[in-house]
Amino acid sequence: MITTVTLNPSIDIAYTVEELNLDKVNRVETVNKTAGGKGVNVARVLNLLGEEVIATGLIGGQHGEYLKNQLDQLGIMHQFVPIKGETRDSIAILHGSRQTELLERGPFITKKEQQTFTDHFEQLLEISDIMTISGSLPQGCPLDYYKQLVALADKKGKDILLDTSGKFLLEVLKGKEKPLLIKPNLEELGELIGQRICSSIQLEKIQSLLAHPIFEGVPWVVVSLGERGAVAKVAQCFYEVIIPKISVVNPVGSGDATLAGLANALSKRQSIEEILAFSMACGMANAQQEKTGWIDPMNVTMLMKHIQVKKIK
Repeated sequence: MITTVTLNPSIDIAYTVEELNLDKVNRVETVNKTAGGKGVNVARVLNLLGEEVIATGLIGGQHGEYLKNQLDQLGIMHQFVPIKGETRDSIAILHGSRQTELLERGPFITKKEQQTFTDHFEQLLEISDIMTISGSLPQGCPLDYYKQLVALADKKGKDILLDTSGKFLLEVLKGKEKPLLIKPNLEELGELIGQRICSSIQLEKIQSLLAHPIFEGVPWVVVSLGERGAVAKVAQCFYEVIIPKISVVNPVGSGDATLAGLANALSKRQSIEEILAFSMACGMANAQQEKTGWIDPMNVTMLMKHIQVKKIK
């Protein structure tokens, strides 16, 4: 069983326009609304892969009911903790090959609601093999809340795949207990070590950055390089993932699909090379769909044939 945690879920709205013009009326060509939040996207992709999954987190209001109904229609199990606030909207404007996002901060979480979720999280640890934690912390949660959850999982001997960034990720990495895996992109990697990183950075330089003490104790660090693929540090070994060029339809949720692929492959105890190739194929397959957090498993299989994973000396 894989459990996905989304503490600040949303209704994801994707607007497609030919060109985004500021201070003018923009006619929307297509609109897609889905139950969203990074962990919800992970759960949806895991479900499409045939994985047994439970989605959990904090939801409230009419948006929260809409989110649960969407998951029910897909046959995805969920055990969310109800809150008084209203679940947020997240808007992505797709214009040409670019995207602009408008993200609401989300509801304020009370201390009582936090404690209720902590107790619920501990119960889910008992039935979960792997847990993913994705996205930002909602208002009201202490900065070290993810660190608290990772510590609870470590106490139970359960693996956490953590997909967050900035101060939330930094706080976890400063703790004694570590997640099994983190997956920053280059910008997020730079934030962690206090350096600005160019998108054309060489692999050797990335390797040296991943030797930074902040990553000590984290078994898997997977760094997304966009269309260049990825670089992964697994224990003390480095791997380069080279991906083919594809026609991108909607890139929103591709990182979440990648995390779903990682969780799925890790749960099956596949080889490092298989895990990396499969997860990248999931991310690419998502980018070729109009829906957010959606893949065609047959396309994942096809894409894997064109992905190279090389161990870097």
